Amino acid sequence: MTLTTTSFDWVRQLVHRESAIVLAPGKEYLVEARLLPVARKMGLTDVGQLVDTVRSRPRPDDTRQIVEALTTNETSWFRDGDPFTALTSTVLPSLLTARGPAERLQIWSAACSSGQEAYTVAMLLEDAMPNAASRVSITATDISREMVERTRAGRFSQLEVNRGLPAPMLVRHFTRAGNEWEVAPTLRRMITARECNLAAPLPRMGPFDVVYLRNVLIYFDLPTKQAILRRVRELMRPDGWLFLGAAETTLGVDDSWSRVVVGRSSAYRPLKGA
Repeated sequence: MTLTTTSFDWVRQLVHRESAIVLAPGKEYLVEARLLPVARKMGLTDVGQLVDTVRSRPRPDDTRQIVEALTTNETSWFRDGDPFTALTSTVLPSLLTARGPAERLQIWSAACSSGQEAYTVAMLLEDAMPNAASRVSITATDISREMVERTRAGRFSQLEVNRGLPAPMLVRHFTRAGNEWEVAPTLRRMITARECNLAAPLPRMGPFDVVYLRNVLIYFDLPTKQAILRRVRELMRPDGWLFLGAAETTLGVDDSWSRVVVGRSSAYRPLKGA
């Protein structure tokens, strides 16, 4: 291992300062594994050299590469499927009843990674609504510039489409593009991908009817979770729906939400007057 305690502490502080992600002691192996490709890309032999180089000559692009390498980009189609079933069975009918025929539905896929969650939502809504392309707007955000660019491109490898994407949906919504699969233009037009650091002041977006903020709060400390939930609530419609990961909750974190059971899933809704 080339990463000294001093170097690990520097990386840990950098990542927390830039993204609020907490790297606890004992994660040295993770830092080594994630940063070695960055070091080699810069022509360096090991992670220790990378840290020494960036510390002595800090450049925004280099620090961004370090932070992005240490964010988690695990994703798949229809991941933990219940929140998507809830969208079409309960949430969508409720929203269509509450909204006027000319109102656009706005959905946010936060920490979207390479875009599978956002495109999952787009496929479901296109199949459920004949006018989805003109009625739905999906914002997909991630802290990683590379992930945002991949979401915009809407191209996925065979291995990626094999992770949870039903074959009928692949046939309906994708076309072959060499060794990859490309999302249909109608779906790409529904999605706007942009960079967004959830731990910093959020850009002007929304107001959102539905927010998917799944499997991301687990990486933050309590004050950061509270700040993120407050900022997200400020960008939502008063009757909006928030979906968190299965291991996440607002309970004991932010009392401005009510938890509701939606089929086999749970969602959170802003409390009136909160």
